[in-house]
Amino acid sequence: MVVALPASADAFKNSGWNDIAPYYDELNVRPLDMANVESWLADWSTFESLLAEAAAMANFAYARNTADRESEEAQLRFSSEIAPRADEQRTKLQARLVGLGYVRPGLETTVQRFRNQMELFSDANVPVFTELAKLSTEWAKVIGAMTVDWDGQEKTPPQMWPYLEDRDRATRERAFHKMFKPYIDQRDGLAGLFDRMYDLRQQVATNAGFDNFRDYTHREKNRFDYTPDDCFRFHEAVETAVRPAVTRLLERRRSHLGVTRLRPWDLFVDPKGRTPLRPYADVGDFVRRAGRVFAHVERDFGRDFETMASAGLLDLDNRKGKAPGGFCDSLPVRKLPLIFMNSVNIDDDVRTLLHEAGHCFHVFETAALPLLFQRHPGAEMAEVASMSMELLAAPYIDREHGGFYSEAEAVRSRRWLLERAVIFFTHCASVDAFQQWMYTTPEGRDADARDRKWLELRRRFEGDVVDWTGLDAERIARWYFQPHFFEFPFYYIEYGIAQLGALQVWRNSRSDRTGAVRKYRQALALGATRPLPELYGAAGARLIFDGDGMRELIDLVEEELATIDA
Repeated sequence: MVVALPASADAFKNSGWNDIAPYYDELNVRPLDMANVESWLADWSTFESLLAEAAAMANFAYARNTADRESEEAQLRFSSEIAPRADEQRTKLQARLVGLGYVRPGLETTVQRFRNQMELFSDANVPVFTELAKLSTEWAKVIGAMTVDWDGQEKTPPQMWPYLEDRDRATRERAFHKMFKPYIDQRDGLAGLFDRMYDLRQQVATNAGFDNFRDYTHREKNRFDYTPDDCFRFHEAVETAVRPAVTRLLERRRSHLGVTRLRPWDLFVDPKGRTPLRPYADVGDFVRRAGRVFAHVERDFGRDFETMASAGLLDLDNRKGKAPGGFCDSLPVRKLPLIFMNSVNIDDDVRTLLHEAGHCFHVFETAALPLLFQRHPGAEMAEVASMSMELLAAPYIDREHGGFYSEAEAVRSRRWLLERAVIFFTHCASVDAFQQWMYTTPEGRDADARDRKWLELRRRFEGDVVDWTGLDAERIARWYFQPHFFEFPFYYIEYGIAQLGALQVWRNSRSDRTGAVRKYRQALALGATRPLPELYGAAGARLIFDGDGMRELIDLVEEELATIDA
């Protein structure tokens, strides 16, 4: 007998595993053949959509206020009680479909992923993932509670960002130390928390039959189109093709600032000593201006963003108790996305919102695909959606288009966007190389060895243009500051791969803006129905790991920067 699915989008809001299990049980025992497989898939997709929406809303509520006990309990219920058991049941359903031998156009990559996840599943990992989820919640609570004293006012570490743009160098230096002080003070506790995560992750790999968590994760993330060796090629390409360009950009900054040596608190201030960019008056103003910018990129994007704002699915301002970082999540029943971020009225907020909105437009574009399994490509393509939006929207951030800045200010912001696109690769390579090393060597379990390796990699990819003398503790704190190490291990190389894809979309838009946006939308609308190289091809791009391909794009950015005297 088919179990009737609830109709309400929040049907599983207060559910525990005992409420969820019967739906998996019914799907697992329902007769399955070639005649009814499509209806079975549709029911499974609807059920997973309901469950995913409830989990997403629980996570959103907790991220908004990590001090709220009820939200914490709900988030833990979904992440540590329901999710690991759901993964176990999901594997059984995947095996039913794969065993049936059913495949059709648009479902090939789904079946490939199902087969991969089946092969990776281990019963022994169910309780391990439960413990990892609890540690992730514990980490978010620690970070969310961090504060600093700034002239008698309690502020969060992210609220130091605006002061890093202050024209007074002493103020910038003081803010820099304040930002990282909580991480330095709590380094031992954070390192201990990471050790516990590390041990559990390596246990996950062992239980699944892998030598280390790196090899396991590359499979688990469905990375069918590139390997760890390709990641090492990427690192080398950054070192040879990007680092020289970064050196040139930083030397230009040093010259404009008129300092003998750049210090890390000199990296965000306007190099010509102009007033910091303040893009909006308040969060409401931020939303209104952003909506107008998106409408200029594509009318539908403006409409979609307004839909989210009206539905209360934007939490943009920074405040005590919020989890760090920013993200987009999808609500697959309502077919709507949401945005969480920590804005503090700096230019970087504009880029963050453009970025997360790109993910949102991806959700809207894939909404027509009938099955949930078809909508979510790997992060390598998801980040093309977000990073391309940063570049496609950049021409419209001035007030003439209803955006944030005067024309002169918009030029400054656009220049900084392109500079950051180049400089970002050095950070991306550092993060991925650090994880590649950490999870493939016994030293990765040693907190002091990790800190030494981080310093070594920063010197390798960043060079010595910035003077970090006497600042090892702050430089080390930067990796504790990065949420991905704690919450999303190995989710970072995707940003670099996608940035190269986004730069190709931007390159195409310089000669044919309308055509580039059309291809961008068409690629997003494919969701996960095509392999990664085909998704990139649909967007007018290709996967790049080599120095020559990377250098070609970096040269193009430098040529553009040479025309922007800002």
